[in-house]
Amino acid sequence: MIPKVFREVIDLGDGREISIETGKLAKQAHGSVVVQSGKCMMLCTVVSNYEQKDLGFLPLTVDYREKFAAAGRYPGGFFKREARPSDGEVLTMRLVDRVLRPLFPKDYTAETQVMIQLMSHDENVMPDAMAGLAASAAIQLSDFPFECAISEARVGRINGEFVINPTRAQLAESDIDMMIGASADSVMMVEGEMDEISEEEMADAIKFAHEAIKVQCAAQIRLAEAFGKKEVREYEGDREDKDLEKKVYDMAYDKVYAIAEAGSAKHERTAAFKEIKAAIKATFSEEELADYGGLVSDYYRKAEKAAIRDLTLNVGLRLDGRKTDEIRPIWSEVDYLPSVHGSAIFTRGETQALATVTLGTSRDSNKIDMPSYEGEENFYLHYNFPPFCTGEARPIRGTSRREVGHGNLAQRGLKGMIPADCPYTVRVVSEVLESNGSSSMATVCAGTMALMDAGVQMIRPVSGIAMGLISDAESGKYAVLSDILGDEDHLGDMDFKVTGTSEGITACQMDIKVKGLGYEILVNALKQAREGRLHILGKITETISSANEEVKEHAPKMINRRIPNDMIGAFIGPGGKHIQELQKETGTTIVITEDAVTEEGIIEILGTDPAGIEQVITRIESMLFKPTVGEAYEVKVIKMLDFGAVVEYVEAPGNEVLLHVSELAWERTDNVSDVVKMGEVLDVKYFGLDPRTRKEKVSRKALLPKPEGYVARPPRDDKRSGGRDNRGSRDSRGRDDRKPRAPREPRESSESKKED
Repeated sequence: MIPKVFREVIDLGDGREISIETGKLAKQAHGSVVVQSGKCMMLCTVVSNYEQKDLGFLPLTVDYREKFAAAGRYPGGFFKREARPSDGEVLTMRLVDRVLRPLFPKDYTAETQVMIQLMSHDENVMPDAMAGLAASAAIQLSDFPFECAISEARVGRINGEFVINPTRAQLAESDIDMMIGASADSVMMVEGEMDEISEEEMADAIKFAHEAIKVQCAAQIRLAEAFGKKEVREYEGDREDKDLEKKVYDMAYDKVYAIAEAGSAKHERTAAFKEIKAAIKATFSEEELADYGGLVSDYYRKAEKAAIRDLTLNVGLRLDGRKTDEIRPIWSEVDYLPSVHGSAIFTRGETQALATVTLGTSRDSNKIDMPSYEGEENFYLHYNFPPFCTGEARPIRGTSRREVGHGNLAQRGLKGMIPADCPYTVRVVSEVLESNGSSSMATVCAGTMALMDAGVQMIRPVSGIAMGLISDAESGKYAVLSDILGDEDHLGDMDFKVTGTSEGITACQMDIKVKGLGYEILVNALKQAREGRLHILGKITETISSANEEVKEHAPKMINRRIPNDMIGAFIGPGGKHIQELQKETGTTIVITEDAVTEEGIIEILGTDPAGIEQVITRIESMLFKPTVGEAYEVKVIKMLDFGAVVEYVEAPGNEVLLHVSELAWERTDNVSDVVKMGEVLDVKYFGLDPRTRKEKVSRKALLPKPEGYVARPPRDDKRSGGRDNRGSRDSRGRDDRKPRAPREPRESSESKKED
């Protein structure tokens, strides 16, 4: 039986379409859709168990995978099978998770999985832009308790015009690359990178994407209605006790408010709040705590959050005593580690990052091998967040999704300021040593200083800041918080991180928790963030105002040279013999790549010894050396032969030519050693290619005066016997005048001999 298929089409407005289809695949999942644009197809399935878990949070897993078969390729590695997710897949998972998670009820704790897989790839479609649409569409077909349809869209700007879901080729020309997640009513997530744009331009890009998202949300609702909207499942949520809530609130609010108003450090404040909570619990019997102790904890957290928010909205004070726009004290230092190529420490309040920079060749680039994209990164950043940085001990299980996401944000903030002509592959590593507030923004600041300390000539230094927002819809009050603490990250209505230079924004990451946030508030928050960024930028430039002119003495120096493609083989030598010997002799690393556009070979020379680098450059220049016909050159004798001497040009060592014995002197030369000696330097004249031998010809005698009475030897007689260079034709060799030979007598056969 052919299944009934339901389908909705979304018009992107420029001839492109996105279709959402259900009813054909994965029908045992609680919801499944196939989303298609061009040849790009992805399947999304959602399943949520019916049993609640006693966890206190939603165990939601968003998994996004790109199958290599989708692009007609084999996975790399020995087993030829997709394994752990790539960083690109992890980043897509995070983009979807951050929009979905807040829309589930806070007391819904059933195990929930959203699985998205790329099944067919189209090089003109970037699949990550449709992952959020696929996830939400599948959930709309399920019975999950989910607030509303959402979608995500990428926005670019080419020649001043915004484009929804641009192709990768279009994105290369765009000065904006932003992903926006939203419902029909509210923007919920923003992440991306920009070429130093203004706050107003960023808001305009968000508005443009939101209009497209509204259309995508409407299409999901139509599909669900056509398919048959399911009744939302019933589940056992948290118990509620309004009397208990008021009792805990009355006991906690004033005490929490007093501690928050006093302003204190993280550990002191945390200890004081724990004492208040313990004192409240002590008023209940063991039986009561066993019955509803969890509710007491929940209601205490609500009271604590309300007190801190009220303090900020009404008085303008924060947990550590700062005003809303005040930045914590900053100190920084560069060149901290003596052996690395560049290093810096950045400390802001109780957040500290130590960044290092390593310089390498194109061989050290970060290889990206995904079904949807293959390429290399010549600038990349890795971010590490060990448990000790928050005073905790917990298992270490490899790089977390959070570390991948925060590192990517810092990388996007910095990479636009790495000049296109930077000869190095640059790796930045951030070690977070303390954390109370945004460590990713501390990474941007430490990374900027480490890059300048390493001698990377950044276009402009970059700083970053984490911002928060507390708002009250009833009163209309709101407060934008600069440089938020870890505690403020959880109790606010919006947290966003912005990186930029003195000229504009380079990257952002924003999570909006309140519905219907006005664009006016958003722009005001971004402008306050700009003031904070510039303040931090000033502190950075007090420590290091500009990039060092040279790399450190122990850091490798990089020189690039270009040679014609047809010379690459000669430079490398048979089996790499020449280049290996040259690397060993000069103590350098030499990498050769081909420029497909100019059809040239690019030679990268990396080394710490300038003399070794210069030696390689000299070898290259000697290869490229082309003498001019008629000019005189100084040469050195490097080999003696019976028929001449091999000489090399003094200005191009290694560039050799034969000085024939006949060109040594005007007089007849019997022995080459009678005229020149090994190692002797002399002048020769260059005549270009000899038409007879088709080899380069040089002459010493051409620069010498002719001896008195010198008579040039007559040219060879072309008809003389033994002449090899000007032989006659077969008919002129006199073969017809020869006397005929007498016929040979026949030999006796073996049979005749036997008869005899």
